[in-house]
Amino acid sequence: MEELLELKELISKQDIESALVLIEELLEMSKADIINNIRSYAIILLLHLIKQVVENRTTKSWDISIANSSLEIKSLNRRRKSKGNYLNQQELRELLEEAWPQAINLASKEAFEGIYSVNEIAKQISDSGEDVIESALKRILE
Repeated sequence: MEELLELKELISKQDIESALVLIEELLEMSKADIINNIRSYAIILLLHLIKQVVENRTTKSWDISIANSSLEIKSLNRRRKSKGNYLNQQELRELLEEAWPQAINLASKEAFEGIYSVNEIAKQISDSGEDVIESALKRILE
């Protein structure tokens, strides 16, 4: 709210250059917030895909969570007016890779009722890790 009041003041003073700088900052803050939300859903998406792989099963709840997380990411990533996206395919892949450690950490607490450590879960999924990220990306892009 402070930023909007400052913007209003800059415009009333006709300080267009400073107003444009502030607008750029507001746009960056908005994009960062959207990317953080996408990242949160990416962690949930990866968590349930990891659990499917390590437990070699699925549940209706996991399937619903996977579908909902994918839909939320698609929705958040879509720019309404320009019909483009905030993140392209490569940036989405990088975001999934960045979210991977948190997803593994959560999976160690949830898979097999938490009996395996983060390292043990990571070892179990090491060969499938890239496949899980690829599966997540495919679901987001569908």
